[in-house]
Amino acid sequence: QVQLVESGGGLVQAGGSLRLSCAASGRIFSINAMGWYRQAPGKQREWVATITSGGNLNYGDSVKGRFTISRDNAKNTVYLQMNSLKPEDTAVYYCTAVVQTRQLGRYDNYWGQGTQVTVSS
Repeated sequence: QVQLVESGGGLVQAGGSLRLSCAASGRIFSINAMGWYRQAPGKQREWVATITSGGNLNYGDSVKGRFTISRDNAKNTVYLQMNSLKPEDTAVYYCTAVVQTRQLGRYDNYWGQGTQVTVSS
């Protein structure tokens, strides 16, 4: 019903920048919060950042001051600008969206397939 497709991952040197995008498509009536998580090898999935439909922003402590989340509601797209990248930022990054597929319907959480970010030292 709803698909989330991430793009923008890749290999970058420490101190560099990357911008991730995630576009939601399918049966969408409205989107509440959108966000990003990441999972490094051998570690649990970690919350990175969230942006609500009203534009409220929240960040995990490990990325505050370096990452910026934003969204384009007209395009159902969320972005993650990542600056001053560190090797410990290496992970698969997943986007998530809380989506209502019909008026008065419930909100469900959807996930993208993930995009790899690798930061070399």
